[in-house]
Amino acid sequence: MHRSWWMENGPGCTVTSVTPAPDWAPEDHRYITVSGCLLEYQYIEVAHSSLQIFLALAGFIYACYVVKCITEEEDSFDFIGGFDSYGYQGPQKTSHLQLQPMYMSK
Repeated sequence: MHRSWWMENGPGCTVTSVTPAPDWAPEDHRYITVSGCLLEYQYIEVAHSSLQIFLALAGFIYACYVVKCITEEEDSFDFIGGFDSYGYQGPQKTSHLQLQPMYMSK
């Protein structure tokens, strides 16, 4: 028994409960007939799935574009007196103290 939301709620569908339910029908399911649908539910499910795939693909492509724009923007960062392409290096910090290892005895 296939249960589809679109089978019962499709455009133009009329749902009618059948009583009494046949002996072979599971107790937790209701037994219905569906009539008057403009489109069969299989076609609506295929269109719905296709739309979801298209939106997921468009979202993935847009996310890749955004990541590309962000990474290009970070690589071109330069501020006045900062990291430019002329090879400027700031003054080196000199230390007047010479570091030596420290030995401790027990």
